[in-house]
Amino acid sequence: MAQFNYKAIDKNGKAKKGTVDAADRAKAQEKLRTEGLSVTELKDAGEGGRGFTLKKSVKSRELSIVCKQMVSILNAGVTVITALEMLSEQMDNKILREALVESKAYVEKGGSLSDSFRLNPDIFPPIMINMVAAGEASGSMEISFERLAQHFEKDDALKGKIKGALTYPIMVLIVAVLVIIVVMVAVIPNFVTMFDEMGTALPLPTRIMMAGSDLVLHKWWLLLIILFAVIVGVKAFLASPTGEMMFAKASINAPIFSNLVIKSNSARFARTLSTLMAAGIPMLDAIEQVAKMMSNKIFRDGLMETKNQVAKGLPLSKPLKDMDVFPTMLVQMVKIGEETGNIEDMMDKLADLYEREVDLATESLTQAMEPLTMVVMACIVGMIVAAVYGPILSMYDGIDNI
Repeated sequence: MAQFNYKAIDKNGKAKKGTVDAADRAKAQEKLRTEGLSVTELKDAGEGGRGFTLKKSVKSRELSIVCKQMVSILNAGVTVITALEMLSEQMDNKILREALVESKAYVEKGGSLSDSFRLNPDIFPPIMINMVAAGEASGSMEISFERLAQHFEKDDALKGKIKGALTYPIMVLIVAVLVIIVVMVAVIPNFVTMFDEMGTALPLPTRIMMAGSDLVLHKWWLLLIILFAVIVGVKAFLASPTGEMMFAKASINAPIFSNLVIKSNSARFARTLSTLMAAGIPMLDAIEQVAKMMSNKIFRDGLMETKNQVAKGLPLSKPLKDMDVFPTMLVQMVKIGEETGNIEDMMDKLADLYEREVDLATESLTQAMEPLTMVVMACIVGMIVAAVYGPILSMYDGIDNI
């Protein structure tokens, strides 16, 4: 008998956590379900003392492929159990394959497909679990998987655009760092002896480069320790509430990146809300799921407060306007959707609109970063030239004055 730590939601919507004894994960899940609990997280009790575990995850593109294949298989009249078996056998991603095998075993024992996905919340996101549950309740799982396929496909495209916009400046930064390291390791040491024989005071840029060269050549281990400490410290700070909020504010207010951040979050909000509401998910639950998908803390906290305000009877457009982060057009379109009673279609149109806006914002960001990166590279080259050739020019001036 093994022990499993769990987190779950009871019939009253309250969060619970604790430990359950069972032969395996599937039995533990089944035992908790009979107690009226909806499990959100379930893991071996021994995992808690390891201190560090890798978070399992899959890409949106892979989830989109799974959903598309589920649509085709289910439309052919194949049972869910056979569909899961077929998908697991042809799945290249080991993590996703094991999750599908686990889901198949759970469904074979009488569990629902949505509950089987809850066994692996790091792999199957809440939107997938909830939409599959809605499809099971309405008897239209094919439609739910079709909408999920479109959602994940759009989400993957959106992430790709953002990554593409950041690739160029990151590559330039890496090249700049490599150039500096090569100069310090291969160029500066050749000038050290000559500079010492000159017997004159060296310019500050030269002294800085010589000290840096000595550090890279003889104390590289110290640099690695400092780099590791900085990375760990920054990640820990960004994971804290204060650091997360500071980063969220900086990304929204940054002159170059703010437009892309706002437009991409607007597109994700509209697309996800449209997908959930079209599947029959209640608005309050849909807003909560959208909020949990937001990586920016300002958007996430603002949408959770929006859910609370809507629960009190306010229209969705009012708290969205009060957030003061979404574009005015989005708020106005939401208000029109509320007045016409067709908010799902309005959200879908908004998603298409802001996904096109993300394309334009990505192009603008790339164009803005090109001259900026050129300036940075020019400064680095200028610093290297001043450090290396400054003493030589000073030596030549001394010879001319003799």
